[in-house]
Amino acid sequence: MSIRQNLLLASLALACTTTATTQALAQTPSATPATSPATITAPISLSQALQAASNNLDVALARHALAGAQADILSANRSPFPTLSAKASQMDLQNGLGDGNFFTEKRVDKAIGLDWTWERGNKRELRTLTARQAAAAAQADLDEVRTQQLLATQAGFFDLLAAQERNVQIGLIERSAAQLAVTANKRLQAGDLSAQDASRTEIEAQRARADLQAAELERQRAAISLWQLTGITTPHQQLQAQADWPALGGVSSSSAPDLNALIETRADVRAAQARVQAAQAALDGSSAQKVSDITVGASYDHFPGTSTALMELRMQMPLQWGYSYQGEIARSAAQLAQAQDALEKVRRLAQAELQGLQQLTLSTAQRAQSYETEILPRARQVADGAELAYNKGALSLTDLLDARRTLRSTLLDALNARADYARASVAWQLRTQVTP
Repeated sequence: MSIRQNLLLASLALACTTTATTQALAQTPSATPATSPATITAPISLSQALQAASNNLDVALARHALAGAQADILSANRSPFPTLSAKASQMDLQNGLGDGNFFTEKRVDKAIGLDWTWERGNKRELRTLTARQAAAAAQADLDEVRTQQLLATQAGFFDLLAAQERNVQIGLIERSAAQLAVTANKRLQAGDLSAQDASRTEIEAQRARADLQAAELERQRAAISLWQLTGITTPHQQLQAQADWPALGGVSSSSAPDLNALIETRADVRAAQARVQAAQAALDGSSAQKVSDITVGASYDHFPGTSTALMELRMQMPLQWGYSYQGEIARSAAQLAQAQDALEKVRRLAQAELQGLQQLTLSTAQRAQSYETEILPRARQVADGAELAYNKGALSLTDLLDARRTLRSTLLDALNARADYARASVAWQLRTQVTP
């Protein structure tokens, strides 16, 4: 029998202890819950929630960043544009330019030329490699953002599912406490119960109604959180999670995958590795600036009176006197060291997270299993015995209320244990790339 069935059976046992007063209860204001759960018309499964979260706004932002990084590759992978120039020189302002057409007869040296820079030192290749590695990092960032959104969504899904279950359980407990208060009032009128005990049952019923209000508020908060993560069209007031609890199990040390191999395949580690490679390419590109680029050019001149067909060839390059790009190289080296340190930090964080998830899955599985097979059945047995003894007059009201409080606390603790295991196990599956 699953833990959910145990929860429902235990709560129904509480609700059925005073079935003889059902008709009177329906007409009593104190028996009506103060807050009823919202009507849910479109429950979603865990797989549907994860599918919706994989394309939410955060993922879309990361996808746009990737598109920009890929566009940078096109910008980097091109040679410098050629330069077209035109000039008019040798214009004699003292003696005049002469008569005739400006372009063919006047004494003006007219020229048109073309210059092009020859990049040396593999600057273009290194620039492109830097952009490619930056794009690879952006792709890994997109994968990591998607994983983070899936992790948040599965946690929000089970928060909502647990809140729904908690709302049901507290609602049953509230009705049972209200029934007990009605019975106590009748016994008080018949002189079979003291006023103090009747007041205690009424206080217990009021506390249960307050707990029900708090449970409904928590359910609404969980629904809003899941709605924001998934971005589905269903209004958050109508959002409901299907009962999609994972089977109790765990991660044994023998069947667990190699953590070191998992670390290297994680998206955040791959992004850090790509940034190290991009920084290395940028450092090589900075060092390549010490190889000067050469600009070559040619021009065609027309000078009436001298010649109408003159050719000029030219070449120019910077002379690196007193400076060899030490600043740019030092900056790139510092960025490379920073990227390497960041990679090591990401690896350590990834290892700590995977080890923590592995241990958390094991511990929460054991805790949930213990509640399902041992703690909850005992608490239900004690509560059933207390109900029977109280109905026969063999148990005081104080002991009955204590047994009910114990069962209520155990029910909620068992539900929390199941939710903790669900969040941990699905997070482990997502991080180890196992389909949940």
